[in-house]
Amino acid sequence: MDETLTQLGGLLLGSIPTIIFFSMLYALYKFLVHQPLTRVLTERRDKTEGAIEKARADIASAEARTAEYEQRLREARTAIFKSLEARRQQALQAGATALAQARARAQEQVSQARNAIEQDKAAAQTVLQAKAGELAAEIVRTVLQPVATVVAGPAAGIL
Repeated sequence: MDETLTQLGGLLLGSIPTIIFFSMLYALYKFLVHQPLTRVLTERRDKTEGAIEKARADIASAEARTAEYEQRLREARTAIFKSLEARRQQALQAGATALAQARARAQEQVSQARNAIEQDKAAAQTVLQAKAGELAAEIVRTVLQPVATVVAGPAAGIL
């Protein structure tokens, strides 16, 4: 066993330069390759994730502006429709007012025409009554006059 321990000690002693060289190689790898590579990868990840986050933020901003634009557009359309409705109501009211005025004028003209017809009727009745009296007197005269001539003629010769 002594021999095994001696051989093991010799191997361990012979491996010390390899262990030192390997430790040094590991330290150099860590310092020269791993840390810069990790740093570059971190920066790349930050840049790509940052770009993605920036893109997401830009998209969210664009969506917010689009929503605001659509809201303003809806408000503008509503205002236009309200304005058109108000104008339509004003036009309807103006038409109704003009129609009411036209009806009132027509009613007034009809009333005046009725009054004129009534006056003409009254005047015609007056004239007709006067003419009727004259015609009645003339008819009586005409009817009674031949009778008086007939009665006076033959009777006058007999006496």
